[in-house]
Amino acid sequence: MKQARQELPDLIDRAEAGEEIVITRQGKAVAKLIPAPKPVKSLPSLTEFRQGIGRAGTPAVQLLREERDGR
Repeated sequence: MKQARQELPDLIDRAEAGEEIVITRQGKAVAKLIPAPKPVKSLPSLTEFRQGIGRAGTPAVQLLREERDGR
């Protein structure tokens, strides 16, 4: 533990680089320093998504009306 406190900046750098560090006290593992998960890309809003996909073909409402009307 004492050594970990003294070397914390280096340990953080190593964890950031992908290494998992086990911290021991009197020869027994007491903690593990691991890399933080990579941030997840945020998804666009539903409105932005709809604008991005565009529309093609006959609208579903029209197809349903035609189906109901027997066309």
